[in-house]
Amino acid sequence: MSTKNPRPDALAPDSVNDPIFPQGTAPLTPGVQGTGSGGRRPPPGTVAGQPRARRTTHAGSFARWHLESVKEPDEEGWLLTYLDVITLLLVMMVVMLAFSKPKGEVGKQADNTQPKVEIRLPAPLPEGEAVGSAPPPRQVQTDPLEGLPLEQLGPGIEVVSSQGGISFRISSEILFAAGDAQLAPQAGEVIDRLLPVFNKAMTYSIVVEGHTDNVPISTPRFPSNWELAAGRAGAVVRHLQTRGINPTRLSASGYAETRPVASNASPEGRATNRRVELVMRPPVAAARP
Repeated sequence: MSTKNPRPDALAPDSVNDPIFPQGTAPLTPGVQGTGSGGRRPPPGTVAGQPRARRTTHAGSFARWHLESVKEPDEEGWLLTYLDVITLLLVMMVVMLAFSKPKGEVGKQADNTQPKVEIRLPAPLPEGEAVGSAPPPRQVQTDPLEGLPLEQLGPGIEVVSSQGGISFRISSEILFAAGDAQLAPQAGEVIDRLLPVFNKAMTYSIVVEGHTDNVPISTPRFPSNWELAAGRAGAVVRHLQTRGINPTRLSASGYAETRPVASNASPEGRATNRRVELVMRPPVAAARP
């Protein structure tokens, strides 16, 4: 039969070799002197007069082979702090982007706040004109009546000057018969007196206006004074064209009795209103101040 070793915990506590203190010895406590100095030794199983705690078998005889595991420190704990910092930075960036304005709007706002300054450059000089040279003299339109003896026009032509031009009034009794729009034999001679004036002012246009009195007319050829006034103006235009006047300068208008220059209540006034006016109008550029 094999002999079984007794259980470690069955051994008496006093028979176990103390790994810390030799058998039969105990630590000295402060204030307690050893036997060698004459002091009294505490009884076995006591420390400084108090009972000593017993050690278990595995904590006593096997304590030299028993090693407690050392807990390693957590090396990844810094990741939590790092993630918190990154999260805070992202939140700050989002808040800054939310309160910031686009670059285009900032530029527009800056443009609106800055005063606008307009710079006007001088007009370019015409070709062939040097800088600092004097401007060319303005051409002054000469008076077409200058140097012309108006008394040679005869008593039947009245000259009227206005801002719109120069008008030559000729009585209808000199140019036409009553109720007719065909020029009389002597009418051509009267109109030809104005040819030197018309040829002197070649840039002027010539407007022939026909006027009548308020006495109505009703014939197959002239149903009203409108047709009579326009017919007489057209006859004068045709005569001027045959005398060499450029037709682009000529025009005819009929006003009937709408523009009287005298009262139609008397025979003299009606005779004054029956007239033909040849109006010389300056060109548009020359008429400007």
